Amino acid sequence: MVTEKQILAALSQIIDPESQRDIVSLGWVRNVQINSGLVTFDLAPHKEALKQQAKEAVEALPDVVRANVHLASGESSSEPPEVESGLAGVKKIIAVSSCKGGVGKSTVAALLARTLNSRGIKTGLLDADIYGPSIPTLFNLHHPAVYGDEQERIVPVDAAGLKLMSFAFLSDDGPTVMRGPMVSQYIQKLLHGVAWGDLDVLILDLPPGTGDIQLTISQSVQIDGAVIVSTPHQLSLTDVRKGIQMFDKVNVPVLGVIENMAWFACDECSKKHYLFGEAGAKSLEKMFGLETLAELPLSGNLAAEYADETTDAVLRALRTTEGAEIAPPEVSFDASAITLKWSGGETISVPNAVLRKACACANCIDEMTHAPLLDPASVPDDIHALSVETIGNYAITVEWSDGHNTGFFPYKMIRELSIL
Repeated sequence: MVTEKQILAALSQIIDPESQRDIVSLGWVRNVQINSGLVTFDLAPHKEALKQQAKEAVEALPDVVRANVHLASGESSSEPPEVESGLAGVKKIIAVSSCKGGVGKSTVAALLARTLNSRGIKTGLLDADIYGPSIPTLFNLHHPAVYGDEQERIVPVDAAGLKLMSFAFLSDDGPTVMRGPMVSQYIQKLLHGVAWGDLDVLILDLPPGTGDIQLTISQSVQIDGAVIVSTPHQLSLTDVRKGIQMFDKVNVPVLGVIENMAWFACDECSKKHYLFGEAGAKSLEKMFGLETLAELPLSGNLAAEYADETTDAVLRALRTTEGAEIAPPEVSFDASAITLKWSGGETISVPNAVLRKACACANCIDEMTHAPLLDPASVPDDIHALSVETIGNYAITVEWSDGHNTGFFPYKMIRELSIL
């Protein structure tokens, strides 16, 4: 039989759009009753917009046949006063992400946070990886004293002025064993239940992948920009696509890609030796239409010059998104071509076969040797798009009539092809 704990865990996934907090922590769910497969509970008054979401969330649980949701009357409501989110004083939030582990994402997040803090910018760093937190190791803080303030918020750990928080600070050294709903509750606590205070920037060190934690954070807070960390290795590059698409679905602008472990300099010379070919970073730009913000060396301790250059690049990319509305072009397609038209009047069109043959995905171009895998003769003369979707404000994806759907087509590429 379903338990009240399971019901509350499911309802904690529903976020109030005004307060950006879940309806359970706000105290809006009351009088939960379970009678075999029937679940009944009250929802705070005037929350009609959340009623259907609550009903569907509970009915999705095993052993629940039906959920009855009643809106509590305003007269009898003893709704507790809302507690302001701990993020209220945070000006900018930057997410650092990777779709594959082991690419140095946490190291890059710490590098950015440390560099910003050293410049006098009030900075916080949240380790959002519940299962594999890295901040304790990166900052040599394994058992710091953590306490709450008068509002029962967690006070972040101070590291020379840099505010740090990690689930590892609240748990022992054992493995984290918990399911998605409970993980989401802890993430909400680390976001809204921490006394971040007035910060210029909060860096979010996201866990690898595109799962519950990433979606919970993206839906709970307004992220101003995301940086994707990758390595030049083929497997890492392939997964960059997933990260771009995830952020696009939750309306988070991707600032660019940081290519880590791209090169090294041997002791005998100062020349850069690229581990996977010098074209690694440029292939990212060509493939995804995103700027490569930095190429970092394979090093146990990134030098200050790379930290400054990388941080400057991220800040420049962030400034370009400030106050700018993402206005993707109007897309149309027919049996002969795909056409993009921007609100400013620019219109470009590229023949279907030309664009299909230019695909640079891993199925069409060998990512290690960059040799073509697609035989142009195999592309049908009547190739056409079945559907076209925009990705952010820099590329489109196409579902082709030959079944191919893994390519990114940056606007820059389309412009170049349209004038041939």
